[in-house]
Amino acid sequence: MKNLSLSFLKGTQIAHKKLLWGLIAAAAGVLLYFYGVLPLAEAKKKAGEEIALNQKVLSKYAEILQGRKNVEENLERILKQNEEVQKKLLPGETPQLSGAYLQDIIKKLSDKYGLSLRSFRILEPKDLGLYRKISLQIDFNPLSSMMNLTHFIYDLEHQEKEIFISDMDLLIFNPRMPNNIQGNMVISGLMKGEKPKEKGREKG
Repeated sequence: MKNLSLSFLKGTQIAHKKLLWGLIAAAAGVLLYFYGVLPLAEAKKKAGEEIALNQKVLSKYAEILQGRKNVEENLERILKQNEEVQKKLLPGETPQLSGAYLQDIIKKLSDKYGLSLRSFRILEPKDLGLYRKISLQIDFNPLSSMMNLTHFIYDLEHQEKEIFISDMDLLIFNPRMPNNIQGNMVISGLMKGEKPKEKGREKG
């Protein structure tokens, strides 16, 4: 009877120990879940959100940089085009100086091709906004060679500066002899326009 009681007692103690260890393991599992798994999952979630946010920010910056690059490329292209345009303008800060430059070109070409000029007349400048149109009217005496007039016009319109004939009136004395010709023409070029007035400095 005594041995039976002792065996029962030992079995009860072992069961209690198993139960105790089971409770300890369960408690440890709960602690591990709340203090290990949950924070880790939360940290992972937060890291994922931060990564997604950073990706959005980087994508936005990439768009901004690309837009800035496009703007800079367009600006560079416009500046180059403007530089080319400026090279073709008549030099001179005033219409009188630009007109004198244009007159000098016409005089040199007329001497080169034997055009006898009766008169030069600088016309009133025409405001075109960013530019001003400078025009000269010339009258020339009868020519003996139509070819000379053709060369004169060709060289005139193929100058480094943008020079063109805006009006021409020719008189042929004898249609059977078209070389005998005289007339007048208006020769024009462009110079820089007046600078826009600054606000606050305009006279009231």
